[in-house]
Amino acid sequence: MSKNSEISDVSNHPEQSGIKRLAGLSLAALGVVFGDIGTSPLYAVRECFHGEYGIPITQGNVLGVLSLLVWSLILIVSLKYLTFIMKADNDGEGGILALTALIISQSKKKGYERWLLVVIGLFGAALLYGDGMITPAISVLSAVEGVQIIAPAFKDLVIPVTIIVLIALFFFQHHGTAKVGALFGPIIFVWFVVIGLLGLNEIIRYPQILQAIMPWYGISFLLSNHLQGFMVLGAVFLSVTGAEALYADMGHFGKRPIRLTWVLLVLPALLLNYFGQGALLLAFPQESHHPFYGLVPSWAMIPMVILSTSATIIASQALITGVYSLTQQAIQLGYLPRLTVTHTSDKHIGQIYVPAANWSLMIATISLVAGFGSSSKLAAAYGVAVTATMLISTILFYYVARDLWQWNKFGLNLLVGFFAIIDLSFFGASVTKLFQGAWFPLAIGLVIFTLMLTWKQGRGLLLQQLQDRTLTIEEFIQSLSLQQPYRVKGQAVYLTANPDVVPVAMLHNLRHNKVMHSEVALFHFSTERVPRVPSSQKVEVTKLGDGFFKVVARYGFLEFPNIRQVIALANQQGLNFRPEAISFFLSREKIVAGLKSKMILWRKKLFALMSRNALSATAYYDLPAGQVIEIGVLVQI
Repeated sequence: MSKNSEISDVSNHPEQSGIKRLAGLSLAALGVVFGDIGTSPLYAVRECFHGEYGIPITQGNVLGVLSLLVWSLILIVSLKYLTFIMKADNDGEGGILALTALIISQSKKKGYERWLLVVIGLFGAALLYGDGMITPAISVLSAVEGVQIIAPAFKDLVIPVTIIVLIALFFFQHHGTAKVGALFGPIIFVWFVVIGLLGLNEIIRYPQILQAIMPWYGISFLLSNHLQGFMVLGAVFLSVTGAEALYADMGHFGKRPIRLTWVLLVLPALLLNYFGQGALLLAFPQESHHPFYGLVPSWAMIPMVILSTSATIIASQALITGVYSLTQQAIQLGYLPRLTVTHTSDKHIGQIYVPAANWSLMIATISLVAGFGSSSKLAAAYGVAVTATMLISTILFYYVARDLWQWNKFGLNLLVGFFAIIDLSFFGASVTKLFQGAWFPLAIGLVIFTLMLTWKQGRGLLLQQLQDRTLTIEEFIQSLSLQQPYRVKGQAVYLTANPDVVPVAMLHNLRHNKVMHSEVALFHFSTERVPRVPSSQKVEVTKLGDGFFKVVARYGFLEFPNIRQVIALANQQGLNFRPEAISFFLSREKIVAGLKSKMILWRKKLFALMSRNALSATAYYDLPAGQVIEIGVLVQI
């Protein structure tokens, strides 16, 4: 068939092209989005019967736990996230920071209530860092623990092997996931097919286990086991960890591929495997120490450990990438200092690498593995951060639906109240494990949250101090008409945090050097509360007269500022600056903690430390180093 006939064939069958694209996106989503929730069968059932609060293996308890697992997947993932939460997209993007930005940009709330919602959203985002540290540790460790089932003599090698795998995983990050991304979907597809078949084989031997689909078994379990049954909810929740990733990665794949993949493959495979583990426990209660591997025939144990380890590495990869994306969004929204962020793919905008986040995650993850020593102990620390984040998502969704969508209040209150009861139940059960390790993700979240608020407030105080030292642009241009400085031929660009005032670096340069370029542009980069800004709306040029220009560049919180792109777009609007001839002037603030301000002393010192270690504006905006002049400014806050 010729090339032209192939093109004609595709154009004549657009529905086939659409189906192929949907299938491709679904397969890609399978590898990136569902890895975390897909590897939960490795430890979720085991923790209910063999963990810290493990309950006796009886028919009633097994059916009750399975009923809770089934309905948790249906109510939290299928109903709450895929049906309702995914409606709250910010220009197609999801995730708790995108949801928070949506509230900031479109909500009419002012004052304390709006500030409280932003703080809640930030704390939810901060908690995801704790989740990002625990997930690689528990996922890889639970998979490698299969080695001790194959050969008990190698039990002492589980921790070293896990650490080696994690080190390799984090050292690989700077290459990006683009090179192996095509492998992720097929591997996870094989994973779901295999775990589904393993469960189905056991269900055929004991079909009565399917009774657990009835919700009253779960209710009866909670009523008959009282406090211990409530505490087991913390282990049941392990089956839905990763649901937040479905929402966070919505912008990369779209709603339809994620929903389709969940309904057609992921949910059926998970249910089959969980039912299979339940059937196994009723027949062989002694398998409670690892019911997942109990489903695997002895001849397939080694391939299954390899497949499990591969699946958990992919699950960890997805969450690590999620932490990178979260860090980038926080930087763009002004809640973290500038850090080195590099793209690892020229085709997929979401594939980035943040060295500072990568090495911090690696150290924390390895420390968790070495400190806790087993996936069962790590499971005690798992869940609190995720349950808190899910509860926060429910709260933010309520305000979006009520204030932005104008949903019926009575129906909305019933819906959100129902979700809140579920979230609070799981959160309460997870908090009972506070002293068994659950304090760790909360502590990490609190530290990140403190850093975010400190940086945001510190930057506000810093900008206020700098603004008090300078003039408005109108005042400055008027002053030039009274006393014109010596103008040298050339083009200068001053970066400014406030587009309405003269940069302090410009005043210092004029005061000390007594000269000014003949053409001067003030560049201001603004991060909008939307994921991306179209190129047609990205740059606005204002001619101020007397050789002065003001250029405002607007970027979304998922975009990177690009000085070359801004100059090119500004030149289309009459700037006419030559990039190779521009002198870039920046101010380098040296921050000193003063005695009078709204921040307490230790936070001032923390802000000063963060500012000193922030990535320079030269590197962040990718300015040509040989054309940059930095002017020091001492600022007391």
